[in-house]
Amino acid sequence: MRAFIQRVRWAEVEVGGAVVGRIERGLLTLLGVAHGDDSAVTAALAEKLCRLRVFSDAGGKMNLSLTEVGGSMLVVSQFTLMADCRKGRRPSFDAAAPPEQARRLYEQFIEQVAARGVSVQSGRFQADMQVRLENDGPVSLLVELP
Repeated sequence: MRAFIQRVRWAEVEVGGAVVGRIERGLLTLLGVAHGDDSAVTAALAEKLCRLRVFSDAGGKMNLSLTEVGGSMLVVSQFTLMADCRKGRRPSFDAAAPPEQARRLYEQFIEQVAARGVSVQSGRFQADMQVRLENDGPVSLLVELP
């Protein structure tokens, strides 16, 4: 499972001209699910991202987590994170989980984040989405488990 996270001042996702998810300060999380991922990986990644110290403390150091700053998370499914671009000119998506498995684990991830007391919003699985955000920093990280 891969998550590309961006620390944001705000972010929103739109489907068909309507905003379906919006957060203020927090993390925009683009989530890719791989073959072999399971509920344990989903729980571990949710825990990791909620506790990852990427927000600045009073001294300007990245010492605070999403839960410590009372931030929110916007989760957007993005199977293209599983792309392999090492060969040729067309990305291979062979590592991406099939849609049924990916949807189930995407939804479990959202539930796991909420279970940790974080306000969470999401996009729509397999929808054509437009994502808007204002980076904070910018701080962008790729987190991969296991």
